[in-house]
Amino acid sequence: MADDNVYKILELAGSSAKSVEDAIQTAITKASATVRNIRWFEVIQVRGHVEDGKVAHYQVLLKVGFTLE
Repeated sequence: MADDNVYKILELAGSSAKSVEDAIQTAITKASATVRNIRWFEVIQVRGHVEDGKVAHYQVLLKVGFTLE
């Protein structure tokens, strides 16, 4: 039988000039430095900044779940 887990949920905003995926990874990597047991994430919102008709910056809003000890 699988363990029953309880999760705490955080909201994070990550950003990157490269891509949406890099913005997600930036947020997860930074949070992992201080939050243990991160298990999942959900992208809530994607935004960006446009300069001279081109995407200059990406920002993502995430919900991140981690198990409580």
